[in-house]
Amino acid sequence: MYGRRASQLLKEIDSSEAGQLAPFNSDVFDQVIRECNEHNSQFQSLIRKMVEQNLDIETTRNEDHYGAAIHHLSLLRNKRCLMAYMYNRAEVIQSFRWKVGPVLPHDIQEKLHFSEKEYFKNHSTAIKSYISEMDIDLTVDMVPPKDPYIQVRVLEDIGEVSLGDHSVSLTKNSLHFLRRTDAEQFISQGLMEEFLE
Repeated sequence: MYGRRASQLLKEIDSSEAGQLAPFNSDVFDQVIRECNEHNSQFQSLIRKMVEQNLDIETTRNEDHYGAAIHHLSLLRNKRCLMAYMYNRAEVIQSFRWKVGPVLPHDIQEKLHFSEKEYFKNHSTAIKSYISEMDIDLTVDMVPPKDPYIQVRVLEDIGEVSLGDHSVSLTKNSLHFLRRTDAEQFISQGLMEEFLE
């Protein structure tokens, strides 16, 4: 049956856990591409046959017309399935940039097709370029904070630090009320933590 292989790719995506990727199914993907080439070849052959018989392609309704229609619709269906497969994988790959950063872990990289690895690299480069051009770090908070200030506890002696218009001494176990943007660099380095009462 036409389109069965292409539907396997969609079933694979549907059965995957949200936000996760199964290994790229090169075998089925390539089979669908070959099936598309076969449909295109059959379609072109039937259209040529109708033209050689001096039949009007627009109005003639014979077995060649219906055969060409079946091949054309099968080709379109396979194309939509391939595009849906790639689009869904691309969305998950984009989300990895925000979840794990600009370098993918080895276990995720093993699941990607070489073109998907290149896509991730280009996507990361575009984000990095935008962040530097706008001078704003978009990777800090995925959800905007309710308050621009947070209370933090210093985990290791940092020393005297200049924060905007004032300086503060950050000694081990001291508590401070700092702007979130000032504190996050130290939090990400493990030098302080947000203090929740």
